[in-house]
Amino acid sequence: MITLENAEVQMRKGILELCVLNVIANGEVYASDLLRHLKDAQLLVVEGTLYPLLNRLNKSGLVTYAWQESTGGPPRKYYRLTDNGHEFLKELTLSWHQLVFSATTILENTNQNRQEQRQAG
Repeated sequence: MITLENAEVQMRKGILELCVLNVIANGEVYASDLLRHLKDAQLLVVEGTLYPLLNRLNKSGLVTYAWQESTGGPPRKYYRLTDNGHEFLKELTLSWHQLVFSATTILENTNQNRQEQRQAG
């Protein structure tokens, strides 16, 4: 059964990669800081979703990481985009803008058609 909650979850999953890559593109980032950026943008993500995505991005050669010593605990893994990651993000961003344009066009056209039908009816 399709529910609003399930549809929203699928949409968030669909844009998560774009959002994660975009945050990492601003400079090296620690995973908990990345989670904070996503939560601040109201894109609620749990660690169990983020870490597998970061591993896939690493295996795909889009991100890399470096261990850095921490003053308050064990070393931390900081992620950054590779050259391939920057190019992929550029292309993914173009795809996102096209998708938003297409969806907006459909939504606006169908809303306008419904309004015209109500006025004519």
